[in-house]
Amino acid sequence: MAVTRGRLGARERDFTMVKIEREIPIQIDPGENPFLGGVFAPIATEITADDLSVIGEIPKDLDGAYLRNGPNPIFQPRGRYHWFDGDGMVHALEFHDGKATYRNRWIRTDGFVAEQDARRAIWPGLMDRPDPDVPHGAGSDRWLKDTANTDLVFHNGYALALWYQCGLPYKLDPRTLETVGVERFGGKLARSVSAHAKVDPVSGELLFFDYATIRPYMTYNVVSARGELTHHAEIDLPGSRLPHDMAFTENYSLLMDLPLFWDPQLLERKVHKVTYYPELPSRFGIMPRYGSNADVKWFEASPCYIYHVVNSWEEGDEFVMDACRVIQAEPNAKRGEGELARMRAFLRLEAQLCRWRFNLVTGAVKEEQLDDAKTEWPTINRLKMGRKSRYAYNSCVPHYEGLVKYDTMRGTSEKYLFGPGRTSNEAPFAPRVGAKDEDDGYVVTFVADVNAKNTGEVIILDAKNFAAGPIARVRIPQRVPTGFHSTWVPTDQIRA
Repeated sequence: MAVTRGRLGARERDFTMVKIEREIPIQIDPGENPFLGGVFAPIATEITADDLSVIGEIPKDLDGAYLRNGPNPIFQPRGRYHWFDGDGMVHALEFHDGKATYRNRWIRTDGFVAEQDARRAIWPGLMDRPDPDVPHGAGSDRWLKDTANTDLVFHNGYALALWYQCGLPYKLDPRTLETVGVERFGGKLARSVSAHAKVDPVSGELLFFDYATIRPYMTYNVVSARGELTHHAEIDLPGSRLPHDMAFTENYSLLMDLPLFWDPQLLERKVHKVTYYPELPSRFGIMPRYGSNADVKWFEASPCYIYHVVNSWEEGDEFVMDACRVIQAEPNAKRGEGELARMRAFLRLEAQLCRWRFNLVTGAVKEEQLDDAKTEWPTINRLKMGRKSRYAYNSCVPHYEGLVKYDTMRGTSEKYLFGPGRTSNEAPFAPRVGAKDEDDGYVVTFVADVNAKNTGEVIILDAKNFAAGPIARVRIPQRVPTGFHSTWVPTDQIRA
């Protein structure tokens, strides 16, 4: 039974042991950039804090670690800072026996180390013009700093930190968060890995794609559960594209060619202007997991953009995919937001939950909007990935003021709002020890509070009593900036 908000304060403890591991002074003047101040402002310390203070009670069958990635820049940007530019920092809460330990560590990418040595920003940002004089970097044409700040997937005993466009996967110890080094999958990584790789919970395989402004415009790859790259295929596209996510089932993988990409004429002049082409269809390429370009079957649907897939599975002859469909692929900027208005418009991520059905025999496509509400940053019980699932946990957008639990079988939803001045984004599902069904567990997330200057918080929701509010609020002895994607790793895998 979930503890109600009214009773939550009765169980607060206030004894936390904090060790400052490292401090790096932040050398940034935020100016008018909203993504360098407030709940986005970077922090200067790496700490380890044991036996955290709790309002409520941490369930003893919540056993594992919640890891969340995000940007935490150190040096003043060379140009206009984009939220995706900041150095990667992972924040983690490890739960065991009703207690919690917090850690945070910067990801020591090659770019991070180089800028520490130089004591300044070296690379331009996502909104700047390329600089031919900087060292080889990351991104679709290798001129950006690889920050590894976007996603985290757990594979072969490590957390892999991935970057927004395409970069090198960085291995992290899932418990200490220390950077182990670049994962090259037995030396066979051909180029890079996009932000959203997928792990099959049954086979343990890692599936990923990458893309570039030069041929091959896209590649597709499969890595074994033991970390060996076992399959690589070059995928033909009409030109340079800008996909963000992919999908998979037990037998198939789906890749995207969507009509939001860089203006090809401007790209020839090294100008990276993202443009929407509504006259073009959305194309979805479905192929056998170990297939080649010749095996890809392309399906056309109405033009759109998709940042994040919820899940996908097979039903008879159909490949079914739930995803967050962006309402306006090239959103309008708002007055009064200055030179960063276009960036802020894209980062609102206004989308709706939709379902696509691709018939692998007839080629027919069916599209269905599942909800009118604007939600994004979806998560599910990861044990259901690639198989039919019922529940999804999404963030309310564009203001990140709460979470929504979807029951896609019944077509219902329930919402929990954080309260005034409090925000969060992605919230992973954590199965409880001995879970009996799909939503038998907890939803955990960092919550940023504009009024809390020096503290952070993680809330724990009972997934079966979602709208009742948190059963526990875990206090963090430093502020945790708003970030990106996350993962849940059970204790038996962390300490294996």
